Amino acid sequence: MNIPKLSIVFLNYNRITETRYTINQLFSLVGQRQDVEVIAIDNGSNDGTGDFLKTQESWVKIVSMPSNEGIAGYNEGFKQAKGDYILVLDDDSHPLDNITLDRIIQCLDTRSDVGIVACQIESIKGELAYTWHLPKNNAPGPSMAFVGCGFAIRRSLFEKIGWYPADFFLYQNEMEVAIQVMRHNYKIHYDPCCRVVHRQSPQGRTSWRQVYYPTRNTIWLIRRYFPFPIAAYLITSRLFFGLIRALQSLEFTCYYKAVTDALYTPIKPQILSSTQRKKLTIFWRQNSIFHHIIKRL
Repeated sequence: MNIPKLSIVFLNYNRITETRYTINQLFSLVGQRQDVEVIAIDNGSNDGTGDFLKTQESWVKIVSMPSNEGIAGYNEGFKQAKGDYILVLDDDSHPLDNITLDRIIQCLDTRSDVGIVACQIESIKGELAYTWHLPKNNAPGPSMAFVGCGFAIRRSLFEKIGWYPADFFLYQNEMEVAIQVMRHNYKIHYDPCCRVVHRQSPQGRTSWRQVYYPTRNTIWLIRRYFPFPIAAYLITSRLFFGLIRALQSLEFTCYYKAVTDALYTPIKPQILSSTQRKKLTIFWRQNSIFHHIIKRL
């Protein structure tokens, strides 16, 4: 029995059309490869996604969750991965080609200092998807973070840091992992030749979640890693951004709950050094009122 070098893991929840598309794309790429395995997690879907995935069991390892566990569902798939490296996808994303897979393996095989390979994210039309998580110049090199629908990580490192933070449920889990990778003295390497297509399906993206989880989880990150008074400023900024989003979507109840959960949930501080915080300058600017005002002037 061949032991895979790379495990592709993706989470599925009530988007059967996207799941079918991703499965078809993956089969065309890795259906005949012996060094890549595919693991699909069904996060308690009720639209037939789970039944469809079971029809693919001849070449896909299926993990069935009894209910929607958010990103904790991913963790069950990560634990079953046999590859040295894990490529993480969404149910609406897929690698563009085998060059991407080969480059990921080559980078992690030859660069012992690299913990994560961050992929270029593009639309189905090939248009570059801009995100503050990745280098603005789109050139290969160090990156502060990565995008969750397309990155590869050493399995041993991922296990050591505890996989995704299950209590986040959704959003900002990538930043938590990026910070932990830095704290373990590994680098995140961005390679624009590692290309992942993100089809960005709006299905299942409810407005209350986009208010609650980014507000709560970002404040948790700030409370955990930043010292006073920096933390006080960033928390104030984040509360303002969350309020604006709540006003736009009329989601005031979930905003109030996000604020109370963000501020009163016990958090064990792991304050970063000034050198480590400097590496998170982009995260700082993204969560700073002052820098948002400057950008708009």
